[in-house]
Amino acid sequence: MHTRTIPVSAEKIFALLADPRRHHETEPGDWVRGAIDDAPITAAGQVFSMDMYLDVVGGAYRIDNTVTTFDPPHAIGWDPGQADEAGRIIPGGWSWRYDLTEADAGTEVALTYDWSATTEATREEFGGFPPFPAEFLDASLESLERAVTAEGES
Repeated sequence: MHTRTIPVSAEKIFALLADPRRHHETEPGDWVRGAIDDAPITAAGQVFSMDMYLDVVGGAYRIDNTVTTFDPPHAIGWDPGQADEAGRIIPGGWSWRYDLTEADAGTEVALTYDWSATTEATREEFGGFPPFPAEFLDASLESLERAVTAEGES
């Protein structure tokens, strides 16, 4: 788990996290490309799909995320996976979760990335797990902060 206190309300941070069209703003590189549809996240069990890009897996791919936690404005999380030919989402074995707690200086954001359920085949496909260093999660929280604090500057 990685944490960062961001000087805005939990509601503002949650609104960005619940908008898949803005998820690319939470990522410090170019891995997350864009939302496949414009629907906001509104409930656990919902699936939202993203266009992604990672050289190690051959470039562009689609990820289908199943929302596992939806507790506005306190927590949001999802399990990435991919749809099979029948349209069933097969989880990849990793999950993302953001927990938001009001603090004196804004909102403490705890980002948890859990890859403990990935299979050996998945780990090999991605060239190891996690497919990025721990510093990536800190950089992701910095990107989230830039995105939500820049909203008030325009």
